[in-house]
Amino acid sequence: MNPLPRAVLFDLDGTLIDSAPDLVAAVQSLCVELGAPRPDADSVRRVVSAGGRAMLRKGLPGVDEAMIDQWLPRFLDIYSVAMLQHTRLYDGIHEVLEALTARSIAWGIVTNKPGWLARPLLAQMDFFAGSAVLVTGDTLPVRKPDPAPVLHACAQLGVAPAEAVMVGDDLRDVLSGRAAGTRTLVAGWGYLDGEPPQAWQADGIVDTPIELIAALGLEA
Repeated sequence: MNPLPRAVLFDLDGTLIDSAPDLVAAVQSLCVELGAPRPDADSVRRVVSAGGRAMLRKGLPGVDEAMIDQWLPRFLDIYSVAMLQHTRLYDGIHEVLEALTARSIAWGIVTNKPGWLARPLLAQMDFFAGSAVLVTGDTLPVRKPDPAPVLHACAQLGVAPAEAVMVGDDLRDVLSGRAAGTRTLVAGWGYLDGEPPQAWQADGIVDTPIELIAALGLEA
C-alpha cells in the first residue's frame, strides 16, 4: 500500500473541472467567424486537455501552424468572455477535496492554462478557496510535460516530490509528475486526448473522481 501523500496536485481542465462545453463553443464561434464549417463538438472535446492549439487543429483541419498561432489569441479572447457558461466541477471532486482537507493534506493546481484565464475562472468557483498553490502555464518559462511546474508546486508547499501525487487526464501530466518524482494517477473521467491512457505508464488509472478517495488512501 502506498503511504498517505502530504500533497496532491491536480491538473485543471478535464481533471477538476469539465470546461469542454465552453472551450468547444469558443472554437465553434471562431470557425463561424472565419467562415469555416462548425467542427464536430466531440472531436474537439477529446483534445481539450492538449491545449488551445490542439483544439484549433481539430476545428480547422489542414490549416498550417502559422495560421493556428495567428488565430489562437482570438480564440482565447472569445473563450475569456464566456468561460463559465457551462463549466462545472466534476461530480465527486468536492468530496475528494473535503477528504484531503479532513486529513490536513495540502492540494493545489498545476495547469498549462495561462494565468489570465485560470485565475478569474477559479475566482468564481467556490472550491478554489481551499487550494494551497496554483501554478499556471505562464508561472514559469516552461510548462508540462516539463517537470519544473510540478517541482515548483512541491517547493511552494514545502513537500518532497516523493511525498506528492500528480493527478491529470493528459500524458503531459503523467510525464511531468513522473520526471519530477511524484506518484502519478490518470483521471480516467477526463478528456484523455482521445488516447488510451494505459500506455502512459502512470502509477494508476482512476475511473471516477470519487474513486480517488481510495486511490489516495483517504478512506476512513
